[in-house]
Amino acid sequence: MSRSETELNERGWGVRRIHHVAFAHQGPEVLDRLESVLGLRCHEPEPAEGFVERMFPIGDAYLQTLEATGPGDVGRFVDRRGPALHHVAFEVEDLDTALAELRRRGTRMVDESPRPGGAGTRIAFLHPSACGGLLVELVEPSREAPSW
Repeated sequence: MSRSETELNERGWGVRRIHHVAFAHQGPEVLDRLESVLGLRCHEPEPAEGFVERMFPIGDAYLQTLEATGPGDVGRFVDRRGPALHHVAFEVEDLDTALAELRRRGTRMVDESPRPGGAGTRIAFLHPSACGGLLVELVEPSREAPSW
């Protein structure tokens, strides 16, 4: 086991792997390119408020696309920045423990408690200021069903 894996295991809440990288966009062009240029195929789209989420499996992680379909967080993001990296999601084994530890450390968070995510996951976002401007999502996979 590497030193970093040992440190994460000792913390008891640490990041296990990159779960997905999310890209926000508007319109079908990005999807067409991912399929035609890279040969990626997505799982069934999941509509949400103001956007459609698609997951493209790549190895043991995913590329998530967030297609803005109306007003909301994703639409405002795309209006301000254009198509761009939205966030990076890290898998944790126990989201409640991770959030408690981050609160104890004084980490600024968007979500103080877990909320439902896609495919039965539980998620929480850290404020971009906590990670040098990067929006970070923590993901606890569903214990009952495989993720996507």
